[in-house]
Amino acid sequence: MASSTVTSAQPPSQPDRPPRPNLVFRQLRGRRSPAEFAAAVRRAAREIGERVSCDARYVGRVETGEIRCPNYAYERVFLHMFPGRTLTDLGFAPRSSVRGRRARTGPTAAVPTASAEPLAPDGGTPGAARPYDRGNPYTHDDHEESDVLRRAFMRGGTATAAASLGPLGLALDAAAAERPVRRCGASDAGALEEAVRRIRLLDDRHGADGLYRRAAVPLRAAYALLDAGAMRRATADRLYAGAGELALSVGWLAHDSGRFDDARSHYAEALATARMTGDPALEAHAFCNTAFLARDAGRPREAVRAAQAAQRAARELGSARLLSLLALREAGGWAGLADRVGCERALARARALFDRGPAGADPDWMSFYGEAELAGLEAQCWSALGDWPRAARHARRAVELQDPHFTRNIALYTAELADDLARGGRPDAAAAAGLRVLDLLGKVQSTRVQTILAGTARVLLPHRGARGVSAFLDRHAAHRAALSRPA
Repeated sequence: MASSTVTSAQPPSQPDRPPRPNLVFRQLRGRRSPAEFAAAVRRAAREIGERVSCDARYVGRVETGEIRCPNYAYERVFLHMFPGRTLTDLGFAPRSSVRGRRARTGPTAAVPTASAEPLAPDGGTPGAARPYDRGNPYTHDDHEESDVLRRAFMRGGTATAAASLGPLGLALDAAAAERPVRRCGASDAGALEEAVRRIRLLDDRHGADGLYRRAAVPLRAAYALLDAGAMRRATADRLYAGAGELALSVGWLAHDSGRFDDARSHYAEALATARMTGDPALEAHAFCNTAFLARDAGRPREAVRAAQAAQRAARELGSARLLSLLALREAGGWAGLADRVGCERALARARALFDRGPAGADPDWMSFYGEAELAGLEAQCWSALGDWPRAARHARRAVELQDPHFTRNIALYTAELADDLARGGRPDAAAAAGLRVLDLLGKVQSTRVQTILAGTARVLLPHRGARGVSAFLDRHAAHRAALSRPA
């Protein structure tokens, strides 16, 4: 069924002959058999949180040229396997030449040509997840569906700015399919950028847990905008940058709410977008988040390497504050490796770069990075190294310096302070700080904060007789019980 759908668009004289073998991909496979290489592809997919069903047949179809351009899930996996390369470097044709609206020849031309990866009988792509699977959430082979998402996103642009914790003003409805289709313009890019700003603002105030699922809606719409294409090159650049930043924002919501596999996939999506478009600012941001995730996931060496890659990407961007934050990401990795010397060197570099002050080239997404965040991240490094008094000193400074607007960060730094005090042998002060965190949890939904506070409670259990500890433990237990009750 799938082959007949595809070959119907080919010349009758050579219905099954691929246009050109992919010799580059064959060379990259080396001495491994197609089955061995397929297993390596599946392993790489698991490393970045993707799910692909690659087998020897798929590898053969790529090498013979039957698949001229892979779907987005495979693209992310291949770029992870061969860092620094683009799809064309891997022997594939540019996506714009084989997919998208330009391949349609009329209002009813919905059948893909032979140059695109063929569809499976269920309408999906062989070896890939369905369009709305978590393993591959942004692949839209149904162009009409993409049109609905694109127009829904446009209608939601202004509503997004006014929404609170609703679905960010976005809705999909049947009526949208009846409206005329048009290519994207500057207003679409502006709506996308506003969605990014709104998500970041809501995260600052309320934390990630209540936002992640809702934020996935505008992200799907953003990639549908890319699929629709833009009227001008400048608009296309804004759309790609905005989609990448939105993927990072949604990835951060997943990261902060403990969904590490989802976060890794979103960060990889943003990195792939940055590499495809040659956007060093987006690449630096993607590696920055990847380094932070690797540290939290217990992969400190990867954190160091990702942070160093981010610094290389950011070297020519003209933002000392960005380089300062990236040095802190590197310091976090060194601390996780118990390398005190490496950590101290990175911290010193971070402080020196921070002291150069702000610049016009500082990215918009770094609005959270001030003296409070510098102190908070340094506190995390000393905590990882087991220097509890120094960690507590920096965490307290972070709380004192934090802008009241960043409610989530105040809760985070206070929770870290409580934990450092508890582990440093000051249970009474730790209990007092823990009670302040519990006061904030009515406004903030953050798995990260909850996890830190639960660890503090475990440390304080043997010290119930100390002043204030019993009150904290009882109130924390009541809070946990309330969370576990069905809504």
